[in-house]
Amino acid sequence: MAGKWQGWVVGMVGLSCLLVFGPLGLYVWAGGGPSSGPAAVPPQVRVTGCRIDRPSRRAVAVLEARGEGSYVATVGFRDRRPSAPDAREARVLVRLPGLSPDAPPARTEAVGPVWAAGAGVWCGVEGVEGAG
Repeated sequence: MAGKWQGWVVGMVGLSCLLVFGPLGLYVWAGGGPSSGPAAVPPQVRVTGCRIDRPSRRAVAVLEARGEGSYVATVGFRDRRPSAPDAREARVLVRLPGLSPDAPPARTEAVGPVWAAGAGVWCGVEGVEGAG
């Protein structure tokens, strides 16, 4: 009589193991395991110049980028006096294609909106994302 119940217990433990560890095994198998390559390192993007172009009165940020791959940077422009009631803010997207760690830093300009005459402008990198 004890042998009959032992078979049921072994069967139920086996079924429980399949229900618990089966989905975990499928998850690991479908995920492809750990990646073989190193994690992507985001590029270093910094503003090296910020000015208002005299002829067009547009805010211009000069960027320098180092890294590997292609990216899109979000550049922000703000009034130097952000507490003013008429303070301005703007954002511009800039493409940074084909960066290479062996090459010298890539330089580009982000051209912002027309800025008020006599107003100071602040420029900064607000974010960088992969361009895919």
